[in-house]
Amino acid sequence: MQIARSIHAVRDAVAAARSAGKTIGLVPTMGALHDGHFSLIDAARAGCDYVVVSIFVNPLQFGPAEDLDAYPRREAEDLAGCEAWGVDAVFLPSAEELYPGECLTEVRVERLSRTLCGASRPGHFPGVCTVVAKLFNIVQPDRAYFGAKDFQQAAILRRMVTDLDFPVEIVVCPIVREPDGVAMSSRNAYLTPEQRRQARALHAALKEAEASVLSHRPSAREVVAAIRGFLASHAPDGAVDYVQIVDPSALSDVEQTDAAILIALAVTFGRARLIDNLLVDASRPDG
Repeated sequence: MQIARSIHAVRDAVAAARSAGKTIGLVPTMGALHDGHFSLIDAARAGCDYVVVSIFVNPLQFGPAEDLDAYPRREAEDLAGCEAWGVDAVFLPSAEELYPGECLTEVRVERLSRTLCGASRPGHFPGVCTVVAKLFNIVQPDRAYFGAKDFQQAAILRRMVTDLDFPVEIVVCPIVREPDGVAMSSRNAYLTPEQRRQARALHAALKEAEASVLSHRPSAREVVAAIRGFLASHAPDGAVDYVQIVDPSALSDVEQTDAAILIALAVTFGRARLIDNLLVDASRPDG
């Protein structure tokens, strides 16, 4: 496995692979790798000949009061995991390597970035889009792999790729969960034992909402109220950022639940902001 800390080094590694006729898969991460990340690596290995994992805690996507300095960094463990999972190259740049001077260019996807997480984190998605655009230009992958836990992020990046004609296929892989349903996240490490116990309520609330939608198609307003009530009872230490039901493509709020919908929520426990979501389609015959 090659470790590339410079743009020049990773470009050389990818160029050699491409000259050998190999297809390139990219798994962008911020490190602190867990089974969710490794599932993306598995998908990349199954779909591509040469897999690059980037590890970079991107300062552009953190707000001034967010956890940039405290975000978990475990370089040795991450590199060992990548090697064990058969990664071909790890791109591990410094902030100075990716942003050698003042960055005056920003990539912004309007409308899709204003709802859900974007409403309370206004600079987050421009920061994500800017760094991912840079990674796409540096690595030039055929496919890039993202997790469905960050559903809004994947939708925004798909639109960015379409609008800017990046020759990259965005592949979205299923959410990987702990045995009790909690979605795997690097920020789970921030949780106290009691917060971790209460975090189970996020997925449980989504599953109860799914059952309600599939059984009698309540209004979106009713479903949101039920989820908020469930969280108040089962996760009293969590501060609810949002509970929304949106169209999965436009990410716009819906009133009815008789078609394909995304039920999404964000809850903060201490310094751990957790997100989760569930796609539900009551219009399907098996729904």
